[in-house]
Order: sequence, then structure tokens, then C-alpha cells
Amino acid sequence: MTIRLGIVDQSPMRTGGTPREALLATLALAQAADRLGYCRYWLAEHHNSRTQASASPEILIPMIAANTSQIRVGSGGVMLTHYSALKVGEQFRMLETLFPGRIDMGLGRAPGSDGLTAAALQHGPGALPLDAYPDQVADLLDFMADTIPDTHRFRGVRAIPSGDSMPAPWLLGSAYDSARFAAEQGLAFSFAHFISPDGGPKVVQAYRDHFRPSRFLDAPLVNVGVSALCAETDEEAHRIGMSRHLMRLRRAEGRSTAGVPSIEYALAVEFTAPEQDYIRYQQSLAIEGNPDRVRAGLEEIAESYSVGELLVITITHDYAHRLRSYELLAQACGLTRD
Repeated sequence: MTIRLGIVDQSPMRTGGTPREALLATLALAQAADRLGYCRYWLAEHHNSRTQASASPEILIPMIAANTSQIRVGSGGVMLTHYSALKVGEQFRMLETLFPGRIDMGLGRAPGSDGLTAAALQHGPGALPLDAYPDQVADLLDFMADTIPDTHRFRGVRAIPSGDSMPAPWLLGSAYDSARFAAEQGLAFSFAHFISPDGGPKVVQAYRDHFRPSRFLDAPLVNVGVSALCAETDEEAHRIGMSRHLMRLRRAEGRSTAGVPSIEYALAVEFTAPEQDYIRYQQSLAIEGNPDRVRAGLEEIAESYSVGELLVITITHDYAHRLRSYELLAQACGLTRD
């Protein structure tokens, strides 16, 4: 089975490291992904985080696009509810002008933060409620395509710079309402299996069942985000993965770590029985193991969703382990760069 693979990068910071190191590791990984044959590279948006350095994908995208040549680069995603639709439209219009045919605009409505931080991000006293998200998406696309209706209060306004092409719009989600909205708007849909795997294939099928052709797409288009970690052996993959599992455990307990902890620290922790159960659950959500095992796991997920493209997210303490995971995965899946 042939699968197209892309990458979602949250620019994870490691314990004892710095945000600059994390962002430079993101750039290095993107350059490697371009050489290895990955199809797209998406940057996440998280705010007020002690473990993730990517707060502004719109700034990271041009840095990566300028230092790669073929891979598509985009947001995974921009949390539109925090921002002006026109401003986001102009940012991505600018990106498309600089890097034509290579920019993806992934949009989400999750806060990407805690409630207090989300409040701090609101744009002034006229901040829009969460249920305004559908209208924001519509306005954003109309601003970019210069199709604002004559009856709209912002008629005559368009996102600049104008051009012959638009960034490819994607809607991100992990539930039925996101899938239905993407389908009704006729937009591509990226499902976050790594966030909510239960019932995921049914959510994606609902998107396909309700899809309405639009000016952007004639037929449904889906990719699926998956957590995976590849190493030379199963044992090594499980050992490396303990850093991420401990990080998520502490976050769930309300004791977020300052960065991804080291493998040595994670292995030295004496877990309670409930904590061990939680870690086993986290391990079940990810695909960890040797290249053949990870490839088989990805193929199984792709088949269950009936998709030909997966976006892989890999978080490790050591950036070299993350790079090696993507290298092994590219070899196992036969990725090539034409």
C-alpha cells in the first residue's frame, strides 16, 4: 500500500533546552523532510506553553519555505477564532505570493491554550464568540478570493497581495461538527486521530457523505494526523517514547513539565498503578516500534480511514531521535523525492 506522508511539528522544547533550539530543530527537520520525500510540513499553534515553542506558524512557514524547495508548507493550524479574518487572509496571501503553489492554510477553532490565555489573545472589546467561527471562515475565504458579497458590511475589501493562486485551505478537527462544517463548505479536512482516535473513521465518513462541491474542491479530500515513533528496534522505540508519555501524564495531572523530560529521567520515575495505566493508554494511541511495525501500523490506520495521506507527529526529548524516526519511516514507506 502506497501512502503519502507529511509532518505536523509542534516544535517541542526539551527539559534544559531553549525555544531557539526547538525552532532550529524544526528548521533542520523540515529540510530533512524535503530531501526524504515527505509531501507537506505543517506548523502547529500553541500559546503559553512550557513544552511547545510554535506560537506563530505564520512566521515559521516562510522560514521553512525559504529553506526548502519542494515540500508544501503550511499551518496545522491557525486558530482563527483569535484573529481578524482579513489579517489572516493577508498573511497567507503574502505567503502564497512569495512561495506560489506550496502553501497550505490549515484552520482550526480550538484555543490552542488555556482559557485565560485565550482571553488574552482576544482582539479587543469586539472579540467574536466561538460560534462566529463559521462566519470567520467564510469571510476569510471571500477576502482572499475577492468575492465578498455586495450585501456584506465589508464589501469592497480584499486581502492583498492579489494573485492567480490561493493557498490550499484545510479545516482541522477531531469531531463530527468539524467534519460536517468542512463538508458543507466544500473544503479539505484534516482529522486529528492523535487527539481523538475513537470513532475517527465514522467522523471522516460523515465528512465524505455530506461533502458539497465548492470553488475549492470538486470531491472530498482528507488526511489524518497520527502519532508515531520509529527506531531500529521495538525496545528502543518504547524507551525513547517514555519521555513523551511522562510529559503527557504530568500534563493530565496538572503538573506540566518544563519541556520534554529526558529518557533517563522518565525511566527512573516510580509510577503508581493508575499512572502506569495511563501510560499504557498513551502507548496504545501511538504507533511505536521498528520500521516494519510502524509502517504496518500506519497502513492499518490509512486503510481504516480509506485515505492515502497521513501526517505524522513525533515528539522526543532528543532531536536526533526525532530526525532518525522520520528517516527510518521514510525508508520503510519507500518515500522518494522526484
